[in-house]
Amino acid sequence: MVAIENAGAYGIAAAIAIFGGAVGTGIAQASVGAAIMGVVAERPEDTFKLIVYMALPELILILGFVVAFLLLGKTETAVAAPA
Repeated sequence: MVAIENAGAYGIAAAIAIFGGAVGTGIAQASVGAAIMGVVAERPEDTFKLIVYMALPELILILGFVVAFLLLGKTETAVAAPA
């Protein structure tokens, strides 16, 4: 019985990791994207550098996926463990 509860807790933690990463990335890209469009309008020669800055918040989401997969890997061991 306890093993099922542990597996459920790992599943919820994985969902929170992905959701938090997605929300954080969205908030970051909203503010960074608006600032980048203003700079590109004035200095188009810096476009490539600014595209790199736009891609940096995606690391938050990628790390959220990594944490979720690590937690889901723990789920299999929690279900297989004897109670």
